[in-house]
Amino acid sequence: MSVIQKEYSYSLHDHPFPAGLHCNSDIYSSRQKKMVSETPFIPSPTPKFCNSLANRIFSDVAGDITIVVDGESFLLHKFPLVSRSGKIRKMVADVKDSSLSKLEFLNLPGGPRAFELAAKFCYGMNFEINTGNVAQLRCAAEYLEMTEDYREENLITRAETYLNEVVTQSLEKSVEVLSSCEMLAPMAEEVGIPDKCVDAIALNACKEQLASGFSRLDCDDGCAELKSGRLEWWVEDLSVLKIEFYQRVIAAMGGAGVQPDSIVASLMHYAQASLKGIGKQQIWHPTRMKPSPGMVENSQCVIVETLVSLLPAEKSSSIPLSFLFGMLRMAILVGANVACRLELERRIGFRLEMVSLDDLLIPCVQTGDSLFDVDTVHRILVNFLQRIEEEENEEYGYESEALGSPSQGSVLKVGRLIDSYLAEIAPDPYLNLQKFMAMLEILPDYARVIDDGLYRAVDIYLKAHPMLTEHECKKLCKFIDCKKLSQEACNHAAQNDRLPVQMTVRVLYFEQLRLKSSLSGSSGDGFLSQRISSGVPSAAMSPRDNYASLRRENRELKLEISRMRVRLSELEKEQLFMKQGMIEKSGNGKTFLTSISKGIGRIGIFSSPAGGKRKSGRKSRVTEGKTGRSRRHSVS
Repeated sequence: MSVIQKEYSYSLHDHPFPAGLHCNSDIYSSRQKKMVSETPFIPSPTPKFCNSLANRIFSDVAGDITIVVDGESFLLHKFPLVSRSGKIRKMVADVKDSSLSKLEFLNLPGGPRAFELAAKFCYGMNFEINTGNVAQLRCAAEYLEMTEDYREENLITRAETYLNEVVTQSLEKSVEVLSSCEMLAPMAEEVGIPDKCVDAIALNACKEQLASGFSRLDCDDGCAELKSGRLEWWVEDLSVLKIEFYQRVIAAMGGAGVQPDSIVASLMHYAQASLKGIGKQQIWHPTRMKPSPGMVENSQCVIVETLVSLLPAEKSSSIPLSFLFGMLRMAILVGANVACRLELERRIGFRLEMVSLDDLLIPCVQTGDSLFDVDTVHRILVNFLQRIEEEENEEYGYESEALGSPSQGSVLKVGRLIDSYLAEIAPDPYLNLQKFMAMLEILPDYARVIDDGLYRAVDIYLKAHPMLTEHECKKLCKFIDCKKLSQEACNHAAQNDRLPVQMTVRVLYFEQLRLKSSLSGSSGDGFLSQRISSGVPSAAMSPRDNYASLRRENRELKLEISRMRVRLSELEKEQLFMKQGMIEKSGNGKTFLTSISKGIGRIGIFSSPAGGKRKSGRKSRVTEGKTGRSRRHSVS
């Protein structure tokens, strides 16, 4: 039989007997219930069994009752127990046999450790209440009915006093006590310890935030940066909580007014701490990770879904896109519900113009499918286009249609991003044609100023999928607008054997029209005038339809201006290249000056109203058009 005797700094009683408690006495038979002084001497630096509390209180009485808690026995005395525990008093009173010597408690909150502390309290021993045992003491006292009805200043009152006066005044202590409640359900919920700790954490976080804000007002910039790091200590402390308690804490913080950025920082830290088991190898090889059948409530799937549900509103905080994409990859990998994935896709889609290409390369977890998850990116793009449409519907007036407006700039950025994404996934031999075409056709025409990126992606796909039929190739190439191809792309397309013949003919036809237009000096003026004339509102149309038609025509005009600028840039490059060639071939100053005047005449279409130089410019353009077409430029 072991002897437990310790001295603690926190005194529960002013009792004159600071001694130990008997434990594990079930090894004694009924014939061995004699005076405790007969126990064999065991060398120890602490007082021995013969100096125990029971021996000094009841010098002539051995232990008369054995309490069994989860298989562990305690040889004790009825009198000190029934004087404070209503449950033990009732159990002893209900038994008619006065020789009752054994009681058994099943599912006592806190187990043998909590009962040992409660028994020490009954015996009047001194020990310390701290954050590690206060929840166990409170639940065990509730189970044993140690209320004021049986003795003043009983264990329930003592534990509640410590919770209210010590624990709730500190965020760190509240987190520690709340964490200890995870093994005490449902008794901890019945006595209200988690609610008390959750409210205390939220309140103390607000106080910390307020104090930090006042400190920044009195500090310079360097000190302000130092103060901003003070939030990290409680962010890290919250990561020790189970997801159920963590969810309640974050919800309480949001209701109490904690800054959304601080909540986002906490969510990110909690995700990194709780989901760190899934590495890059598991993301690319998901079959290696099989969740354990026992992981139900605390599984990674539940954690991902809960964290996503706790994300603050977009307008109140700026959530890093890297975190959103990381959570989306994790949601796909662990099989989170559809609502969780759609919420992440919606948040990403609303900020798609700030996404990088690497973010969109989401691996596909389904075996036998394409290498990348194209369906997810398609849904993200749909969310983005819905946002653009909503923004345009909310704006009433022409101010939003100005060149370089935020919505128009976002669409052009996303257009370039999707073209790069298509070129990246096109070499995948398992990429379905329907999925690839769905990504091609989803963007509106005004999302691309030129179609070079789109042509490059289609060319790469045709090269990686040589088994496509001619009909499929035609369907794929119909998304390319030949009028929006640059000179370099047209030169490549004219000599590309992978393209259908009809596509090649269209490229040559529009290139000839463009060349003729450049030589004649019109530079698409007829096309522009046609656009303008077609945009005149009809009296039979409603004001809303007129406004929509004018807005559409305005957008088309802006895109045409952008294409003209691209074309002008190409002509300037060609002029510079031609001038350098003339300088190298010229043998005298006269030829040099002549070549310079001819080169300047070529760009007189846009830069000079003088008509005398257009004739020489037209002649040099014919020569350059012939030589330029013979060159082969590869963009794939």
